[in-house]
Amino acid sequence: MFSTYNIYAALNYFVRFINFLILARVLMTWINPNPRNPIVKIIHEVTEPIIGPVRHLIYNKFGYSGMLDFSPIIAIFLVNFIYSILISILNFIL
Repeated sequence: MFSTYNIYAALNYFVRFINFLILARVLMTWINPNPRNPIVKIIHEVTEPIIGPVRHLIYNKFGYSGMLDFSPIIAIFLVNFIYSILISILNFIL
């Protein structure tokens, strides 16, 4: 079966990959690439389920209407927070 190290490594790589995609999406807003590009579509489709609810929470629930979009930063923090909780649960179980 899988060793404990393999499970931790897989989770770590997955979280790093998600963080990288969120950062890539932020950088894409600065350079404004073609939205029909397949890579741009993939990045948007993978990160939108993470960033969308955070953006909804910030703008609709808290009423923030500033120029800066803080949702990617908060999404990265949330992904890393959930990762740390999962690691703690795995340490407790395994």
